[in-house]
Amino acid sequence: MKKNAKMEAGSSSQFPDKPERVKGASISSRLGSMFPKIEPFVPRIDHNPNELRSWAKRTGFVSDYSGETRASASASDKNDSAGFDLERGFDHRNGGSSPKIEIDPVLGRTRPNQGIDIEPLVKNENQRRRKRDKPVLGDREDERKVGLNGVNGNGNGNEVPVVTPSAAEAKKEEEVAEREAKIELYPELEEEAHGGGWRLPSEMKCGLRENPGFVPLMYYGLQHYLSLAGSLIFIPLIIVPAMGGTDKDTANVISTVLLVSGITTILHSYFGTRLPLVQGSSFVFLAPALVIINAKEYRNLTEHKFRHIMRELQGAIIVGSIFQSILGFSGLMSLFLRLINPVVVAPTVAAVGLAFFSYGFPQAGSCVEISIPHIVLLLIFALYLRGISIFGHRVFRIYAVPLSVMIIWTYAFFLTAGGAYNYKGCSPDIPSSNILIDACKKHAYTMKHCRTDVSNAWRTAEWVRVPYPLQWGIPIFHLRTSMIMIIASLVASVDSVGTYHSTSLQINSKPPTPGIVSRGIALEGLCSILAGLWGSGTGSTTLTENVYTIDMTKVANRRAVEVGAGFLILFSFVGKVGALLASIPLAMAASILCFMWALIVALGLSTLQYGQTPSFRNIAIVGISLFLGLSIPAYFQQYQPESSLILPSYFIPYAAASNGPAHTGSQTLDFAINALMSLNMVVTFLVAFVLDNTVPGSRQERGVYIWSRPEEVASDPSFLSDYALPRRVAKWFRWAKCLGV
Repeated sequence: MKKNAKMEAGSSSQFPDKPERVKGASISSRLGSMFPKIEPFVPRIDHNPNELRSWAKRTGFVSDYSGETRASASASDKNDSAGFDLERGFDHRNGGSSPKIEIDPVLGRTRPNQGIDIEPLVKNENQRRRKRDKPVLGDREDERKVGLNGVNGNGNGNEVPVVTPSAAEAKKEEEVAEREAKIELYPELEEEAHGGGWRLPSEMKCGLRENPGFVPLMYYGLQHYLSLAGSLIFIPLIIVPAMGGTDKDTANVISTVLLVSGITTILHSYFGTRLPLVQGSSFVFLAPALVIINAKEYRNLTEHKFRHIMRELQGAIIVGSIFQSILGFSGLMSLFLRLINPVVVAPTVAAVGLAFFSYGFPQAGSCVEISIPHIVLLLIFALYLRGISIFGHRVFRIYAVPLSVMIIWTYAFFLTAGGAYNYKGCSPDIPSSNILIDACKKHAYTMKHCRTDVSNAWRTAEWVRVPYPLQWGIPIFHLRTSMIMIIASLVASVDSVGTYHSTSLQINSKPPTPGIVSRGIALEGLCSILAGLWGSGTGSTTLTENVYTIDMTKVANRRAVEVGAGFLILFSFVGKVGALLASIPLAMAASILCFMWALIVALGLSTLQYGQTPSFRNIAIVGISLFLGLSIPAYFQQYQPESSLILPSYFIPYAAASNGPAHTGSQTLDFAINALMSLNMVVTFLVAFVLDNTVPGSRQERGVYIWSRPEEVASDPSFLSDYALPRRVAKWFRWAKCLGV
């Protein structure tokens, strides 16, 4: 009774005299060393509840404790999601303990702990700060219904029993706990509580819809395309010589690629997803093109070999692009998106780069005195000097490819002029097939790949030449080649899905809706049809390297990409531009492609950040997919004893279509199966697709892509500005609701 009387009198002398009331004294001492020394709260009979709140916050017991009585139940519910729950203690879902600590609203001391020892709540100061700042389940001090003088409604000073949460409240708390326990898919993103929007700390110099003026737009546009130079111009340097084309043919194809890239980029910027993404000849179509080029049926062609194979490629690309357009316009892509996740995209894109490991350095190794310094210089610029800023611009990081090309090209010119590749009695202008002297034959390969004056593209190209549709002739359509390009278009669509999602998060925007993704895929199909009509040698799709370029330049502006595309179109009309690019020594081109293909592998694997990377399920699927994606094609590629005597070693992996192990009785089906199963990206995609959609796993573990909902288009004006079609165009496509119009 004396103790109760003293407590009601508000005596502070009893505060230090009750260590036995809290179990675990040793643990309490550890807590004392962990938290700052704070004087005990000295209560008064006419205390102010705000003082109790201040004391509770300073002690670290609560994050937002309030001793004030709620005026209504609605106010209590509103604040239920913030503050420390005095009845449950700290949240222990992250591995910490959860002691049940109750603070007497009058005396400010801890009440006796009912059989639960107080344990250390945090292991270090950072964890303690995060736990204190992080909103946890709301306080329920209103459930005690404390009166003005710290007594209950009856005025007798007895404590009111703690109200047990109802079943509905308990279920709600479990849902909140489960949501908080999930691993964050996007650590730098905050999902708004109201609209579900995405917010990313913006570091962009020029945002999606900004208009900094024409001069900055010109600079940003040229910068964007220069950083993508390795992806835009080097594919013709591989496929045209393989098709038997001349240096002039190479220059013309490069000009065609520039024109098609400019046109398709503008079309995608206005009518596709409207993201600042450059379209161009993709490496996804390079391996299928090489498989068709190196088929046995075309090896013995002598007259018009280049034009004949190009027409075959045109027909196959057009058919595959029509399939891609149907996939998008029909809305089937929206359904297909449910099966496409980071665990599928990552190994598929990585396999696109790994597919050329047999071509990269074997081709670059023909002139190691040029290729090795080039690769080293690329790595120095892109990695070691990436943080150096000159006049506020990361010059080495952004212009790693063009800078290294200029330096090494100058170095190779001095090697050529100094006589490093001069051999007695040997002329670099004579084709290797016409060389009669055995001593010169062994040097022909070196002279062709290393000399800077071996190409006659500059001498034969016109100053003004406008690429036009069907410039190589009428496309040739065969079912066997069309089947290959249909699957290649499907893989290109999967690649684009990952690029759309990553880019939307980079530019501080919401991810597009499935309808908008379908619209983008449909337009990519139309753009590839244009590439087939003009004859660029490969289909047109969204370049994976866009993600890397936007991250480097910090420019994600729609107008800048359009201005840069306009410059590409102008450059395509100048024949000497294509001729200059066609004069790059093949060893230099191969060394640049080694870097670009490695970059594609890295960009593909970086997609795993959206899932739970440490998950054994995910790493097993990715590992198995990549291994089988390399091993199964190697099995199909070994059935070609004749090819090793005819083709260069770096083209042998792409010659399995005519000599593979598949024998179904149909030559067309045999050709298609052997060709597709010899493509690393196709096998990797099939294995990853099947495993990811059959092996059990939660949505968080799989990292399922989060796409915006269609109803957000009408409710969010910024969303409309980012993705909606221009008004004059949208009114003609209001019927196409599946395309997000």
